[in-house]
Amino acid sequence: MDKNKKAGLSNAAYRELQPGEQYQPYIGSHESIAEFTFKALGLGILFGIIFGAANAYLGLKSGLTISTSIPVAVMSVAVFRILAKSGIKSTILETNIAQTTGSASSSVASGVIFTLPALFMWGVAPDLLQMTILAMSGGLLGILFMIPLRKFLIEREHGKLPYPEGTACAEVLVANEVGGNRAKYIFYGIGAAALFKTLTSWIKIIPSSVSFNVPFIKKATLGIDLSAALFGVGYILGPRIALIMVGGGLLSSLIIIPAIAYWGDTRTLPLFPETVSLIKDMSAADIWTRYVRYIGAGAVATAGIITLIRSIPVMLESFKAGAKELEIQTHQSDGSTKQPRTTQDLPLKVVGIGILLIVLALTLIPSVFGAVGGMDMRLVAAICVAIFSFFFVTVASRIVGLVGVTSNPTSGMTIAALLGTATLFLVMGWTDTNGKAAALIVGCVVAIAASIAGDTSQDLKSGYLLGSTPRYQQAAELIGVLTSATFVCLAVLLLAKTFGFGSSDLAAPQATLMKLVIDGVLDQNLPWTLVAIGAGIAILCELFRIPSLPFAVGVYLPVSVMTPVFIGGMIRHFFEKRTNNQEQLESRRERGVLLGSGFVGGEGLLGVGIAAAAFILDKKPAGIGTDWAGPDWMPSLLGFVAFVLLVSWFFKSIVNAKN
Repeated sequence: MDKNKKAGLSNAAYRELQPGEQYQPYIGSHESIAEFTFKALGLGILFGIIFGAANAYLGLKSGLTISTSIPVAVMSVAVFRILAKSGIKSTILETNIAQTTGSASSSVASGVIFTLPALFMWGVAPDLLQMTILAMSGGLLGILFMIPLRKFLIEREHGKLPYPEGTACAEVLVANEVGGNRAKYIFYGIGAAALFKTLTSWIKIIPSSVSFNVPFIKKATLGIDLSAALFGVGYILGPRIALIMVGGGLLSSLIIIPAIAYWGDTRTLPLFPETVSLIKDMSAADIWTRYVRYIGAGAVATAGIITLIRSIPVMLESFKAGAKELEIQTHQSDGSTKQPRTTQDLPLKVVGIGILLIVLALTLIPSVFGAVGGMDMRLVAAICVAIFSFFFVTVASRIVGLVGVTSNPTSGMTIAALLGTATLFLVMGWTDTNGKAAALIVGCVVAIAASIAGDTSQDLKSGYLLGSTPRYQQAAELIGVLTSATFVCLAVLLLAKTFGFGSSDLAAPQATLMKLVIDGVLDQNLPWTLVAIGAGIAILCELFRIPSLPFAVGVYLPVSVMTPVFIGGMIRHFFEKRTNNQEQLESRRERGVLLGSGFVGGEGLLGVGIAAAAFILDKKPAGIGTDWAGPDWMPSLLGFVAFVLLVSWFFKSIVNAKN
């Protein structure tokens, strides 16, 4: 291995390329090492099954899922190290294939648990075969639609779209490969984040979030999730995007929620989707859950449409390039036009045939949609699946490039797809339970496609930085979906039979929201005004030249999620401004990304562990903090102080580290 390679990723991995400059990956395109091997695929499949089932349980409990890319990467590194001691050596590209294969399951789990539990609530529960086919269909569509966009979203937009988890995964793998002092920042971050996650979510000595009411503004609140992972993501993102996102969150918490509270003081009837409580009796969190999410969904959908319109030239160029490549492959057999290994995607004909087969299967096989209608309904539903999947794959790939998989608003995009499908079904007169179930199934496939597209984008970014072969990564993603879908759906079915959905044990909050959306449209009582307000916010952002997509994501997600992201971005801005030497700046930036990657990986690993333990023990960890007998403010104060100390340690480790 040459000296340049031992230095780790090129400095160009973190910045935009100059005109005419070519990014040099960690493994050059002229090098050929082991990559797409049985042991890499087998290990990825195993981790995908384990993490997918645990993530399904976590999402049904809390409405949230975690990105497993970095945890799978860290676990793959650990297993391959053990195998190396037995004489079975592995390459960095094999580890990347294992991570790529295993991480696909988290996206499948997200789409399934965000939608399909609503079918159980309507009394039209799907069977394992139906759920598995739907999960596979969504996963395959998301990957296939992403393939022709890779050259432009990953290569041409390098530096403009940071893809934080993808960059972090590459850093994890390179740090392990290079060894020495570089790797210590990763493991420092993993240890610190895992310890903090233990204190907040396992033994619960301190709370996982801190919030307080803003004086003089009705029901205005501010808060912060004490999450090392979110702080690490913010550092990787940088100050600009972090500032825009927290701006959207502040708009929701300090303006929209108080405005609804003041307006609702005079109302004597509940406002849909709330059917019981009056606005004046609702907390700020209730107002956000019942109303602001619809505004955020409208903002995200509108920003996504704007993004799609702007992306049309890129997409056309992408498909032209793919068609040209297909023509070359068809007419040239001597290999003289063969592309470099690091730019080879799966052939465009594979993409086209795969998408066509999935759409035909959704239309012609009755068991896919279950007993929810005839051929006409299945045909319309399949067309909706294809159109919305294509749209949101493009949007999701860009969103995660800006804010990471953790903040990918899958539920917001699913809501937008449900709004469109349910409105079409309303026009067609399909408003009974069959129509509602078919609309939800469309949302399920679209949700998985959008989610897996985000995961695929991050993995392809890792591969781009490392020098992986894209077609091998894309094949690994396809294998990861096909092998994990059955186990994710089986876990959901077992949980449904054990606890039931919508109960205190498994609230399935996202699926409940999707059910409300479909019921609202087909029963003609959806709060369209809230959706329109969100659309107006996105349009105003564009008029004032504010990037609408990250701002809309900030509106949609709780401000407590945006706050640690903002702090991480500001810390990076502060320390980079204090450094005038370019070489020192690059060195410190790299160490900071390594440490931030460790934060994301440490919390992710322990989060999966907590979910797995909860699944095995059939209960959440009780924790020490649940029996706290002291003042109510003391745990929050301790948590905030601990978080500040963690952030301070992060900053100090970067600034004071010697080159």
